[in-house]
Amino acid sequence: MSDHVAELIALAFAEDLAGGVDITSIATIPAGQKSIAQFVNRRAGVIAGIPIAIEVLRYVGITDFSSVVNDGQYVLPGTVILEARGDIRKLLLAERTALNFLTHLSGIATLTKSWVDAVTGTHCLIRDTRKTTPGWRKLEKAAVRAGGGTNHRFALSDAALIKDNHIVAAGGVLAAFELVRQSYPSAEIEVEVDTLDQLREVLVAKPDLILLDNMSPSLCRKAVEIVNHEVKLEASGGITLESAREYATSGVDYLAIGALTHSAPALDIGLDLTWEK
Repeated sequence: MSDHVAELIALAFAEDLAGGVDITSIATIPAGQKSIAQFVNRRAGVIAGIPIAIEVLRYVGITDFSSVVNDGQYVLPGTVILEARGDIRKLLLAERTALNFLTHLSGIATLTKSWVDAVTGTHCLIRDTRKTTPGWRKLEKAAVRAGGGTNHRFALSDAALIKDNHIVAAGGVLAAFELVRQSYPSAEIEVEVDTLDQLREVLVAKPDLILLDNMSPSLCRKAVEIVNHEVKLEASGGITLESAREYATSGVDYLAIGALTHSAPALDIGLDLTWEK
């Protein structure tokens, strides 16, 4: 387990207990009573976050567990995805935190699969953005991969993405590109354009990628013709699940979908106890 994940889990329990104890479980459950806990999928979807849920169980002292499915697996309702045995107080202490990770990350994976399915048969890839929950970026981007998507940059230092405000500040799209290239000659550079004229202007600089911002599918198609495979193209802004295929068939290489991480509904997963005699 990475130090970062360990910190997230510790923070979750610090919030849950606030320096105290689980007064409900201590009052109602005899010390040492054991049970089997099953994490059960209530709705069909792609599972993500199993390794994190297991680390949550370990954190509270549960060491007897088995993963029934793996991250990236599509499961039907009623599927037992993870089973654990041990002290009931510990199992219930872990329940909410483990489910918070599982439901959120599985929701991202499930939504991502919907987008990936929408563009099946094209060469276009679905990829995420930096619109992630603070502290959860690596986990959320892993969930995107579990759903069949691909990742954009993880951090601002990974690559350059020249957007409209950078262009204004630098005095033009080519000026912004040259400033980045001079300062960071080995960095990958992506440039955002709003019009086909901007596209033509920046194309001569041969950036690694051009982002077509809020362009219609028909404009994306014209952009593909202009670029003629010289540079990869990414469409972003105003794309819906219903219009995804039309954008994908325009010939762009990527669809950048912020909703994968910032708007994914949680996948309904619950924990059921089976009492041991």
